[in-house]
Amino acid sequence: MQTVLSALAGTGFTFLMTTLGAALVFFFRKDIGTNIQRIFLGFAAGVMIAASVWSLLIPAIEQAEELGQIGWIPAAGGFVLGGLFLYLLDHLLPHLHPGSKDPEGMPSSLRRTTMLVFAVTLHNIPEGMAVGLAFALSAQQTENSGALLTSALALAIGIGIQNFPEGAAISLPLRQEGMPAWKAFICGSLSGIVEPIFGVLTVFVAGTVTGLMPWLLAFAAGAMIYVVVEELIPEAHLGDHSHTGTMGVMVGFLVMMILDVALG
Repeated sequence: MQTVLSALAGTGFTFLMTTLGAALVFFFRKDIGTNIQRIFLGFAAGVMIAASVWSLLIPAIEQAEELGQIGWIPAAGGFVLGGLFLYLLDHLLPHLHPGSKDPEGMPSSLRRTTMLVFAVTLHNIPEGMAVGLAFALSAQQTENSGALLTSALALAIGIGIQNFPEGAAISLPLRQEGMPAWKAFICGSLSGIVEPIFGVLTVFVAGTVTGLMPWLLAFAAGAMIYVVVEELIPEAHLGDHSHTGTMGVMVGFLVMMILDVALG
């Protein structure tokens, strides 16, 4: 129960940051500018790349070796499975990215606004898994528990920072399409609810099979890298060689690296 509560607390913070970002719809009616959007998307990509390495893959290798396993096997296997999982979701779940006219995924009669929410929801699934697993790992380990907890906190802070503009990226376009502000806020907020859901579910799965944690950590890393390469970096450049998008990636990577290394 302590492990579940730790995971719920960490993912609850990231969900709160999404909600706060969605609340910007009460103060602004216009969508964020193109350059600002590029910076935010690039920043999110940089955070997720750094988190995948320092907070997920390296701990996966280290824990696998502590369990007497060959470190790179669960790291590589989980990474591939995580990418395949997001690949399937990307092709099955109908979703529409902000600024795009054509939806992706299976043909659907869902409303445009619903598919906009689904697009950000896809990003939040691996983030929730990552934060939940990081807090679960710190709660399960007796040795180095303090360092693991601060590392989990660093991950939650980094993901939370980049969740703030994600919430706004949902609520503001919905408001522009004529949706009432309160409803746009709810949709933006609920796009992040999958983080605590998947965070806690992943912790339950990790607790059922001994030695599964390294695979799950790498799984979350693979899913996050898929999102970065498939969605965030292309959208940050928006068809052009964008220096602002590139700088966003660099800054996001730097911030997450400093948080993880300095705190962890």
